Amino acid sequence: MTGPRILIAGIGNIFLGDDGFGTEVARRLAGRPLPPGVIVKDFGIRGLDLAYALLDPYELVIVVDACPRGGEPGTLYLVEPDPVDSSDGERSQARLEPHAMNPMSVLRLVHSMGGSPGRILILGCDPADIGSDEDGKLGLSDQVAAAIDEAIAMIEMTVAKVLKDEMTEVSV
Repeated sequence: MTGPRILIAGIGNIFLGDDGFGTEVARRLAGRPLPPGVIVKDFGIRGLDLAYALLDPYELVIVVDACPRGGEPGTLYLVEPDPVDSSDGERSQARLEPHAMNPMSVLRLVHSMGGSPGRILILGCDPADIGSDEDGKLGLSDQVAAAIDEAIAMIEMTVAKVLKDEMTEVSV
């Protein structure tokens, strides 16, 4: 029996300051040893690429992104978004911006294409500074950069739990 497939998807724009959080987490995580079946990929702002990747079956997808939620900069949270209901007219809203990445828009697009990704978790980080499209800003703020190691630890613990639960189910 094959183990679970897990995708860790870093998203964000490295030219907009803290918006590059997900891509930096993916870059660092890709340099670490990973269990079989775990794939780390930096999708940047390529929503269409992520949508096509989500058409493949994964038991778990962890999307890593800078997401302002009103907390202190560098605050991490792991949330499971509400399922996307493709029967409520969302199919007409399943479009992507060419230079932006909205995880919920990607999920709506996946559903409009007939896909049904497995469990989705979003590991978000409250940003301190997201540069504007006009000015741009390269590099993470100190608060967000300091959260990267903790984000990696959260991902590794989540993956280990999923793999442990899978092994428990197999051995019973």
